[in-house]
Amino acid sequence: MEYRGYDSSGIAVNNGEICVVKKAGKLANLEAVLGDMPGTTAIGHTRWATHGRPTDENAHPHVSFDGRAAIVHNGIIENFAPLRQELVDAGIILNSDTDSEVAAHLLARAYNEGETAGDFRASALAVLGRLEGAFTLLFTHADHPDQIIAARRSTPLIVGVGEGEMFLGSDVAAFIEYTKNAVELDQDNVVVITRDGYEVLNFDGTAAEGRPFTIDWDLAAAEKGGFDSFMMKEIHEQPAAVRDTLGGHFHDGRVFLDESDISETDLKSINQVFVVACGSAYHSGLLAKYAIEHWVRIPVQIEVASEFRYRDPVLDERTLVLAISQSGETADTLEAVRHAKTQGAKVMAVCNTNGSQIPRESDAVLYTHAGPEIGVASTKAFLAQVAANYIVGLALAQAKGTKYPDEIAEIWASLEEIPAKIEELLDVREQMAGIADELGAVKTMLFLGRGVGFPVALEGALKLKELAYIHAEGFPAGELKHGPIALIEDDLPVVVVVPSPRGVKLLHSKIVSNIQEIRARGAQTIVIAEEGDEAVREFANYLIEIPATSSIMQPLLATVPLQFLAADIARECGNEDIDKPRNLAKSVTVE
Repeated sequence: MEYRGYDSSGIAVNNGEICVVKKAGKLANLEAVLGDMPGTTAIGHTRWATHGRPTDENAHPHVSFDGRAAIVHNGIIENFAPLRQELVDAGIILNSDTDSEVAAHLLARAYNEGETAGDFRASALAVLGRLEGAFTLLFTHADHPDQIIAARRSTPLIVGVGEGEMFLGSDVAAFIEYTKNAVELDQDNVVVITRDGYEVLNFDGTAAEGRPFTIDWDLAAAEKGGFDSFMMKEIHEQPAAVRDTLGGHFHDGRVFLDESDISETDLKSINQVFVVACGSAYHSGLLAKYAIEHWVRIPVQIEVASEFRYRDPVLDERTLVLAISQSGETADTLEAVRHAKTQGAKVMAVCNTNGSQIPRESDAVLYTHAGPEIGVASTKAFLAQVAANYIVGLALAQAKGTKYPDEIAEIWASLEEIPAKIEELLDVREQMAGIADELGAVKTMLFLGRGVGFPVALEGALKLKELAYIHAEGFPAGELKHGPIALIEDDLPVVVVVPSPRGVKLLHSKIVSNIQEIRARGAQTIVIAEEGDEAVREFANYLIEIPATSSIMQPLLATVPLQFLAADIARECGNEDIDKPRNLAKSVTVE
């Protein structure tokens, strides 16, 4: 699963001896040097570097000083420094700069001497008991080529159950080709696998139980399907992602969530909402703020998850914390959830991954049904999150009575029209490619929006940063004269997201003025506006028309052209592999 990390990769095969091959760089570098590696037990890893540069030495697996044990590790071992010093003091030479390597040497020492000598399971448990941080670890030992022992603490690990074969992965995509039967593990669970089965334990060695489930998508969902990139495929899957996310949440005139221990009475009592998220999910959260405040009339604060618990926010039992995460494993968001729970707040998760940690620790969950998103830069997961956030807003409005049933039904009808409109909008693909071709390898771009167009501008800028590696910023258009207009110069491309003229008329007229202001200073304007909005036409160097919809729904449409534009400009700037932007990984499982 290279999309989870492509700084280096490696594999260790255990056939009574440990054979390791590992290589810095993308997976192709490893594939080029792999020879025959006979054996029936193996562990492998694709790395996103935290401790130590992406080098061959720092690549996983790491092998113990005696060559008999090997490990792979995802996450951070926070107390690795004293453990490393302990090993150095014992005369053990460490070959990498990673925090991970200590686990291999600790396992060998525990297995070779002391109370757990000769006992693989007890040795692994002893090592796990000494580690602090957030981690997934896989252990293999040459004396036990029929077993792999794995553990998770705050980072993902899924068991795949095949016929005469077993699998471990951070994501079901790792083994979907071989089985659809999987097992969820709880926090601080250990699993021992053999070819014929598995046993789940707690860190203290007591028996535990995993939760079996069936994977509800097939291998084709994790393949490109004729597109030149996963990102392009996933952009084109957005109508289905939104449609499937909406499915089953409105019937008999009422809005329903997926799984909830929050009663209608509890929802009714909510008097403030905090949205916590990171990256694109944060931008979807900004749109949740607009929708919930508009429909429910209670204050909504949006927080970068990594800052939430450290600033001591004011929470109580009448607070709803909306935690948004594609993977359900985002470390910052998970810690925000845990902090909120300690303060007595109710927590609702919006997540794309069934059974992941954030939904499990939340009081309620609304699953997006976007399917696997392989491209690191989020596209279909983002739109599905926006749709899910709107469902949460409507559920709150229903519980609190701030919208009548017929009003909720009308809003829902507008939502249900969106997938077909996204389908129609996919036809802008060629237009966006043409714009990118004319702009060429630009060095910077600005994105402007008003109202719900502002989060769209932020998301457009983020996509460009992620894919093209250039400076890009999103601003509220009204802030132009408060500083950003100083950045405008001849031929600077500026994207402007124009609100519907059928919405707040003053808002529309003001952004038309903004477009004129930047044109007067030499900028090239790329204007995204509703079909039939003639007021912007003469001020647009490039006009992208989107289907008409209500103001609050417009972001579900206006985002799509910006996804295409980012991908195409990225290629103009020399990034041919838009699925794997440098320095980024799909799931951020460490703080």
